Amino acid sequence: MRIIDDMPIFGTHDDNTIAQLTDVAAHADHVALMADGHLGYIMPVGGVAAYRNKASVAGVGFDIACGNAAIQTNLEYADIAERRTELADAIWDAVSFGIGRNNESDDAPTDDPLFGDPAWEAIPGTHERDKLKARARNQLGTVGSGNHYVDVFEDERGLVWVGVHFGSRGFGWNVAMGFMALSQDEPWGQRVREAEALLDLDTPMGDAYWQLMTLAGRYAYVGREWVARKVVELLGGEEIQLVHNHHNFAWKEEHLNTLTGEYEEFVVVRKGATPAFSGQRGFVGGSMGDDAVIIEGSHDIGALETQQLALFSTVHGAGRVMSRTEARGKINRKTGEIKKPGKVSAEMMAEWIRRKDVVLRGGGLDESPHAYRRLPDVLAEQGETIEVLHTLRPVIVVMAGADEFDPFKD
Repeated sequence: MRIIDDMPIFGTHDDNTIAQLTDVAAHADHVALMADGHLGYIMPVGGVAAYRNKASVAGVGFDIACGNAAIQTNLEYADIAERRTELADAIWDAVSFGIGRNNESDDAPTDDPLFGDPAWEAIPGTHERDKLKARARNQLGTVGSGNHYVDVFEDERGLVWVGVHFGSRGFGWNVAMGFMALSQDEPWGQRVREAEALLDLDTPMGDAYWQLMTLAGRYAYVGREWVARKVVELLGGEEIQLVHNHHNFAWKEEHLNTLTGEYEEFVVVRKGATPAFSGQRGFVGGSMGDDAVIIEGSHDIGALETQQLALFSTVHGAGRVMSRTEARGKINRKTGEIKKPGKVSAEMMAEWIRRKDVVLRGGGLDESPHAYRRLPDVLAEQGETIEVLHTLRPVIVVMAGADEFDPFKD
């Protein structure tokens, strides 16, 4: 970890990413950048920012409450090894992947109590509210596209885990866009330029955003847990433990003010960063052909100062080393014609997956392991702030197909 202009920086990053963090720091009380960070919208992915009673709409992002859930099952890998192809197909058939998809399962959680939450009233206008609630009800428990996935893993003991990664889907996206529009004096639902919106939580707009952001977090938790448990059921297993966390969200937390030596409440925005207080567990993915991990915030008192500088945060994944366009090339979305080849070929991706012995369904070149850093490297750059409890080797990976475009990805 190094300090650049009073900003704690883990890992190595390009000048544009550092400059973007510097812009955020001009309005925040404290910022930090995790080792998997890269350029994002307004605020870098992997960025963490603390504010006094304010929330950043752009910081939380468009995929509000994107996060990870992992379930350890009672199964051993030997119990599923011969059925991997069959199980991959079953997951693909049972779970909805891709843009605009509805959850078609007979046991979809459409009657979850969250739909009675009074926070829905914060959406302006009955028509907009009813439309968004209906859409959210239909999409709950769908995975989406981009880098969102369902994985089956084997840990170092030979035990089977199920891991998922996605957020609040179209509901969260509409909330983010709605408040970005309102902050620019435009009506809810109007498409506006992406710009920073720092909302004071004591104002009606800020309070409404906080209510709906919190509701989106609840929505994402229900969706991820439904999908993960559905897959455990398909495997024929039982749940032993659940590790679950957002990494695009804002929390009210107590942190040390290094100037006064006193603890104060801050609104901490993590955009592609995992909360990692001492003893807090998290699930961090690698890529479709790399290991994932179950981590825990360090208990070591010697790590406390660095943990405080990081606002008790860590990486949320391996981090990209090339953009989606760089990886897959430029493609005409209407015709499928490749206008400019990318850096990753289908043969390269297939060879990586074959070598790692992963059964893959879906997945595009922009999600190939070549487009990502190696997770052990970024974990090492986070230093002693976290401990790895379990290493998870992917044996089944299911994602949306290569031709799916998804505006709700993180």
